[in-house]
Amino acid sequence: MSEVHDHPESHPQPAPEADTPPHPEPADDLVTTRHTLRIGGAERAYTTTAGRIVVRQEVHKDDVFNGHRAKAEVFLTSYTLDGVEPGQRPVTFAFNGGPGSASVWLHIGLLGPRRVVMGDAGALLPPPYGVTDNAETLLAHSDLVFIDPVSTGYSRAAQGEKPKDYHGYTGDIESVGEVIRLWTSRNNRWLSPKYLCGESYGTLRAAALCRHLQERFGMNLNGLMLISSVLDLGTLEFSPDQDVSYPLYLPTYAAIAHYHGLHGERPLADVLAEAERFAGREYPWALARGSRLAPQERAEVLTTLARLTGLDAGYLDRVNLRVEHVRFFTELLRSRQRTVGRLDGRFLGWDADYGQERFTADPSYDAIVGPYTAAINHYLRAELGYANDLPYEVLTNRVEPWSYKEFEGKPVTVADKLAAAMRANPHLRVYVACGYHDGATAYHATEHTISHLAIPDQLRANIELRYFEAGHMMYVHEPSRLALSRQLAAFVSGAASEDS
Repeated sequence: MSEVHDHPESHPQPAPEADTPPHPEPADDLVTTRHTLRIGGAERAYTTTAGRIVVRQEVHKDDVFNGHRAKAEVFLTSYTLDGVEPGQRPVTFAFNGGPGSASVWLHIGLLGPRRVVMGDAGALLPPPYGVTDNAETLLAHSDLVFIDPVSTGYSRAAQGEKPKDYHGYTGDIESVGEVIRLWTSRNNRWLSPKYLCGESYGTLRAAALCRHLQERFGMNLNGLMLISSVLDLGTLEFSPDQDVSYPLYLPTYAAIAHYHGLHGERPLADVLAEAERFAGREYPWALARGSRLAPQERAEVLTTLARLTGLDAGYLDRVNLRVEHVRFFTELLRSRQRTVGRLDGRFLGWDADYGQERFTADPSYDAIVGPYTAAINHYLRAELGYANDLPYEVLTNRVEPWSYKEFEGKPVTVADKLAAAMRANPHLRVYVACGYHDGATAYHATEHTISHLAIPDQLRANIELRYFEAGHMMYVHEPSRLALSRQLAAFVSGAASEDS
């Protein structure tokens, strides 16, 4: 029997590692489809492009330009209306927040030509849910581009790159800004009116992006649409050493208590007016007094807080007049053995232990995430023809910890960025949508931030605040969805909205 031996010289040797490309160069994988939709009684044709575009970075070595390196593959979905001259047509770039959220919520909940069918609080539909035409789509008035930041949706860092480079304030702003620049240039839209629409952390991103696009690319925007806004994270933080958030959340607590019948037949407007007055004067004064607050004064504050929040005065006394928001959602209906939603206080849930201090899950998120996840996974593959075996990350914790290193020792706020953008571009308009039952970004906190913007009085007319009897994703509530759609259409069209 013969033996066979492997000899190094008998086999071709791989090239030295330094000469071997570490991985194939990524390429855009865009898919284009065409559709029709009946809008305002007329059949309108539109073109959709979905897929990932490669974001590259200029490389310099020893002061010599060394080409462009792929850094990330960012998923986007764009919609352009057919049969119109695109040059002067508005375009809206939209994204959600999280951080860690894809643009799915605004995409198939409010703005896009197709929307999820899921029901609402107290009348949720069972799975597998559905997708239907959205006759109120903003596409009737503006082309649309939905952007999923890196690590959300199908967006990922390029092979060999570090995702954490994008999991923070600056990396996020710069990468989304580069996607906007690329899309604008490739589609010849520099002379189109341009808008940003963000939700939740996406409003913080939008305000910062507005200034970044001005400073980095000389790109001025026509408007910002801020839905469930937070521009100053300090207004939403609860801590023992600062009392700012407790009064700012009080009107939201009152609104949620009202929704669940704890204010009897009293109109919501009256409840909110009292809560806002108390939050603006007596309540912060009482908190600032500390141990100097006299017993009778404390008793009066407890009585008012109990009436407004629907919480027991004894509980309010035990938490020293300060109700952290998840505590509120857990405590409000404890006697009924129900929890209420954080994203939307209209939703009710159950828990396993009604003696615990904080609920184990947000019932409003639990109600919403399933329908939206099913709808987007179906829609992208079955209707838009984009196939990808990666999981579509609707809301991921893989972006944590999110880096705010730029704000070390300072509050995390972009109110200064928005103010600077408005001062630099006095034509910039800002639309702000607030949900009374939104326990994630309290409406009175938004009012506080907007009222403190460092802008001249003549620019305040550029800001429009609107309110809805719904939660964080106020478009889950059908009357709010219809009103919000009308208002956004008027905003990008430059027309006055008839909605109050």
